[in-house]
Amino acid sequence: MRKIFRNIHLWLSVPFGILITLICFSGAALVFEKEVMELCHHELYFVKKVEAAPLPMEQLMTKVAATLPDSVSVTGVNISSDPERAYQVTLSKPRRASMYVDQYTGEIMGKYERAPFFNFMFRMHRWLLDSMKQDGGIFWGKMIVGTSTLMFVFVLISGVVVWWPRTRKALKNSLKIVANKGWRRFWYDLHVAGGMYALVFLLAMALTGLTWSFQWYRTGFYKTFGVEVQPSMGHGNAAANATAKGGKREKSPEGRSGRPGNRGEKPEGRGEHSESREGRKRSPYTNWQQVYEQLAEANPDYKLISVSDGSASVALPRFGNQRGTDRYKFNPRNGEITETTLYKDLDNSGKIRGWIYSVHVGSWGGMLTRILTFVAALVGASLPLTGYYLWIRRLMKRKIKREAIH
Repeated sequence: MRKIFRNIHLWLSVPFGILITLICFSGAALVFEKEVMELCHHELYFVKKVEAAPLPMEQLMTKVAATLPDSVSVTGVNISSDPERAYQVTLSKPRRASMYVDQYTGEIMGKYERAPFFNFMFRMHRWLLDSMKQDGGIFWGKMIVGTSTLMFVFVLISGVVVWWPRTRKALKNSLKIVANKGWRRFWYDLHVAGGMYALVFLLAMALTGLTWSFQWYRTGFYKTFGVEVQPSMGHGNAAANATAKGGKREKSPEGRSGRPGNRGEKPEGRGEHSESREGRKRSPYTNWQQVYEQLAEANPDYKLISVSDGSASVALPRFGNQRGTDRYKFNPRNGEITETTLYKDLDNSGKIRGWIYSVHVGSWGGMLTRILTFVAALVGASLPLTGYYLWIRRLMKRKIKREAIH
């Protein structure tokens, strides 16, 4: 049995090893993107001086809107509980565009732009630098990444079968990495022990990552958690179209009976401003300040409050799904909160996407699990390299033996 799994381990690792290294290394590089960006561009994300109170929301949003071209509009604002963090103002386009503004002075801090290094790593991690075909052609990069990740799952499982010791004493020895007994022993220990230590995290990252690659896998994965997905549905719309029993939505005319929303996860985009007659006469930001103050008062321990025209969300400090939020809808004319949806009351279809993302990037358990995910991804990147070393060394030994015999 072990011989069969050894062959599976070897002949899947040889062709897919380099690809697995690239995917794991680029994934590790993305784990702390936010922290690196904030360290390198501190002046963009943080205000120079904290004042007694921020300027009115309408004044800030109007100032940002005045700097934008006619084709771009302000669609929302993200407000952190940290008074030193600048307000993040989201824009209608391009996708996920935003600007930062000093809420105390009204100074425009600048526009967010993903650093070329992290953009390169993201494209490497997701598509091997390939680009989506506008004509609907085969997305080879995405397919290759998905196939390599699937093969990585089989490599990890077969590796456990091959290298798992038969006795407890042997297990204890196999989990040691010895650095003073030669390079071969060191690379061997790094391959075996490193793989054992990182196994759970690597499997979690691979199994969740596959939901972005294959529709058939995504459908099966969602069904495991009781969520039905339409076959033609893309991953980006999965949560919105998935159906399962148990979701609860409440009307909240007073705005205090719960924390409202739509599906309970942070939206990737914002709606356009109201086209009503009254909306054209008044500033669309008039009641954003009122809504924010209501939500901040009702949720004193909030982490982030997001407000847009007619909807808002509150992210609370919690372990688990880091994209989970309590969502609100409000009347844009008077700021009255009209509908609530508690995250805790959502069914699986409203939570699964956020959980997949949180497990994949390791954020579900805070900084500790992010660090462990980062280290595990680096170990994952090293496994094919140490495996190639051991395999080539074995081939050379066999060649020398054959030559000695002849």
